Amino acid sequence: MGNRFLEIAFTPAVKQAQRRLGSRERYARIETQGAAQDRLGPEEAAFIAERDGFFVATVGETGWPYIQRRGGPKGFLKVLDSRTLGFADYSGNRQYVSVGNLAGDDRVALILMDYTTGQRLKVLGRAATVDTTADAVLRERLMDPGYLARMERGVLIRVEAFDWNCPQHVTPRFTMEEIEAAVEPLKARIRELEQRLAGRN
Repeated sequence: MGNRFLEIAFTPAVKQAQRRLGSRERYARIETQGAAQDRLGPEEAAFIAERDGFFVATVGETGWPYIQRRGGPKGFLKVLDSRTLGFADYSGNRQYVSVGNLAGDDRVALILMDYTTGQRLKVLGRAATVDTTADAVLRERLMDPGYLARMERGVLIRVEAFDWNCPQHVTPRFTMEEIEAAVEPLKARIRELEQRLAGRN
């Protein structure tokens, strides 16, 4: 079996561009020799569990892609098994563009980012919205304890393929939580020095 992500992404037009620009030979080898990358493993599961947001693209009836950022508490996108992702769809601006798009075309593309390391995980899949009021077990699996937003529905994504992207051109960014953890030793040292100075007066 070849690399499933490349099978989907490398259309004839993409391969034509690769030939024209000189990268086709390299990617032809990866297509046949690389891993299938259609089942999430421990590395992907650990990476996903640390994310507090991701970008998701759906396709509308006009053919236009629609991209939005979905956010929640860290780990709100859950690996239910090696082929299935799920998350609680919390109440937002109530435009329902993605919900409407999924009713007509179930294909989705996700990008998950770690801005501190530059790692990117791309996932292609097929998504469906589910009414979790009729499935208490699924609702419990998707819910995030302590998160106060209201869950409107669940979203399940059948993973077709994934690919790790290189960190090139990713500008490092840090959350307040990460910054506070990094500067805490400096703050502790400042407090210690201030106490020493106060003791000399």
